Amino acid sequence: MDTFDAIKSRRSIKSFQNYTMSKEEINQLLEAAILSPTSYNIQNWRFIIVTKQDLKDKLCALSYGQRQVAEASLIIILCADLKAWNKDPERYWKNIPEGPRQSIAKAIRQSYTGNPTLEKDEAMRSCGFAAQTIMLAAKAMGYDTCPMEGFDFGKVGNLINLPSDHIISMMVVVGKKAKDATPRGGQLPLSEVVFEDHF
Repeated sequence: MDTFDAIKSRRSIKSFQNYTMSKEEINQLLEAAILSPTSYNIQNWRFIIVTKQDLKDKLCALSYGQRQVAEASLIIILCADLKAWNKDPERYWKNIPEGPRQSIAKAIRQSYTGNPTLEKDEAMRSCGFAAQTIMLAAKAMGYDTCPMEGFDFGKVGNLINLPSDHIISMMVVVGKKAKDATPRGGQLPLSEVVFEDHF
């Protein structure tokens, strides 16, 4: 599917068919997700994938009963490791010579040390990039999605045993739509959201 067609046709779907994605398809989707950009290439996103119905039902309950969570073929909980920058950062640049690799690792540590705001901001940015990649890749594969933040973050964190140095950004549910999305609510014109050089 053409990229622009995927962008135009991607909608947030609230009702899914009973459909099983293959492991190969799930891996294809996740292989696309890990090509998403991250600052300094720290690859701080972590993906919890859920396909078991009993866990989808529990997540549905923690999502205030939103049925797309129970009905979807796949739930991806996008999390981030807030301390990824300090976990052997040289490995994020393993394919370049040692000198530049050490310089980048030093810059990573200088940027993030003592800066929890940057840790969280980068976590959210990274997961946002990955979520969009997942949604567009899924659309290109013939699947539909719904990005979600309407759930109890604390209880979902407990359910997935979220480590203390990680954070949940959002969920994306993936599957074959049972119903079309409602018509778009209305996009603002470019003249209202785009400014040249300054406000």
